[in-house]
Amino acid sequence: MSFTATSIAPLLNLPRSVFFYFNHNNNKKSRIRFFVSSSSSSAAAAAAAPGVDFKALETALAERDSSAVKEALNQLNEVGWAKRWSSQPSVSSRTTSLRELTTLGIKNAENLAIRSVRNDAAFLFTVVGTTGFLGLLAGQLPGDWGFFVPYLIGSISLVVLAVGSISPGLLQAAINAFSSLFPDYQDRVARHEAAHFLVAYLLGLPILGYSLDIGKEHVNLIDQKLEKLIYSGQLDTKELDRLAVVAMAGLAAEGLTYDKVVGQSADLFTLQRFINRSQPKLSNERQQNLTRWAVLLAGSLVKNNKAVHEALMNAMLKKATVLECIKTIETAA
Repeated sequence: MSFTATSIAPLLNLPRSVFFYFNHNNNKKSRIRFFVSSSSSSAAAAAAAPGVDFKALETALAERDSSAVKEALNQLNEVGWAKRWSSQPSVSSRTTSLRELTTLGIKNAENLAIRSVRNDAAFLFTVVGTTGFLGLLAGQLPGDWGFFVPYLIGSISLVVLAVGSISPGLLQAAINAFSSLFPDYQDRVARHEAAHFLVAYLLGLPILGYSLDIGKEHVNLIDQKLEKLIYSGQLDTKELDRLAVVAMAGLAAEGLTYDKVVGQSADLFTLQRFINRSQPKLSNERQQNLTRWAVLLAGSLVKNNKAVHEALMNAMLKKATVLECIKTIETAA
């Protein structure tokens, strides 16, 4: 299957008009949430960078004001501190091949747009296997109990299969919780969300908050000006290119490390949303190329800033505030 943004909706059997925000979750709608930095954490960050005044940035984050966050970071950049902030302000899409993605180090580039069913399958097999085993044991009960109990236990699998076939979204909470049992789950989520955070920061998009909690994984990184353009359907080519790179950052970060990407569905939905809200409208071929190019550039930024990305991952896993994460980006080797 070719890697194309236009194949996303048919692939998942959902209408192309469904819009999503940045989120690691496979099937769950992303939400805009805010993570307000605490004064004590901000004070600790400032103490680690003597002579730098973080008060304006701290206030902007607390007030959830993306314009003020951007202005505060621009001021910090002017005084010689936030050097990585908006260090990649100009991006422009170009023709990109799958071979370039492979050369960069993206594993199984041709399958990036194919939704992963690993978590769903593991959950289903576990439910069926567990209920089957328990039903077998219950069959040893004396009298009528040996008939009715296995029957009731076996019906659990039937109910799960029925719900999964008719309305799989109802099982998503259970699947999300079950997915956390995979040994790579925490690393995948942190790697994915840290890539969104880092790439957005490098491209000059302010971050207001993030979460790595199960079922709530997201990074809030859309500023007010861009939100207006998105809702009005007036994204131009320049802004679309920039947002496409940020949208594909999590997918690219996973693809550089793992053979299969698990958290790509929401990222692809996000990109499709941006494409649908842009002017002029893109042909299917141009959408496909934009997706490939965005993965390539996002992957390059993550790979070229590997130490920064890893440091940011560790900070986010420790539930660092947004200010502490920004300081991590700026001070990592």
